[in-house]
Amino acid sequence: MSAFFRVAWIVMKKDLTVEVRSLEILSTTIFFAVTVVLMFSFGLVVEGRAVQDVAPAILWIAIAFSGTLALGRTFERERHNDTLRALLLAPSDRPALYVGKLAGILLLLLLVELMLVPLVGLLFNAPIFAHPGRLILLLIGGSLGFCAVGTVFAAMLVRARSRDVLLPIMLYPMTVPVMIAGVRGTAALLQPTPDLAMAQFWLALLGTFDVVFVVLALWTFEPVMTD
Repeated sequence: MSAFFRVAWIVMKKDLTVEVRSLEILSTTIFFAVTVVLMFSFGLVVEGRAVQDVAPAILWIAIAFSGTLALGRTFERERHNDTLRALLLAPSDRPALYVGKLAGILLLLLLVELMLVPLVGLLFNAPIFAHPGRLILLLIGGSLGFCAVGTVFAAMLVRARSRDVLLPIMLYPMTVPVMIAGVRGTAALLQPTPDLAMAQFWLALLGTFDVVFVVLALWTFEPVMTD
């Protein structure tokens, strides 16, 4: 078991080291996410007042779009010098490679959200700091479920010619339950009178989705990459 996590740590460290040196994915993903939020704000904020209950949807749309961009760019690197094939040929468990890639992508997406959430709160007058603990759990849970599915699909499509088109087509239908849970849970927290019971319900449901998606991804990653 220690070897499993050691391999996952090495893969995650490799991805993060490359990103720290280049800042390619982080900078482009943050720029894209901020652009998405600004475009919606110009259309949905009139005279300083936002359309009611629109902030949660805009937040999760930006997370989904920026997460897709991060997934695509991360595995684009693996195509150069056929790095993914080298990783798969390494004498280690392939699920450990998956966990390492998932952890690296998840950390990058959470860094993007660190800037995205305050921006949404500012532009749409949303009380994002009213219940920060539950909001953080919703963001982590939603991001984990999204990245768990996205990592498998992005790895599977790394050699496909139309991967940039196929990734969102395959990813978004599969992650609809996660997005719905994230939007509804966030909306329950950002209401004028927060519905904490409903937010807790969606948070628990999101945790269930995460467990199912991660287990299925670990189970299918090796046969998918072998084929």
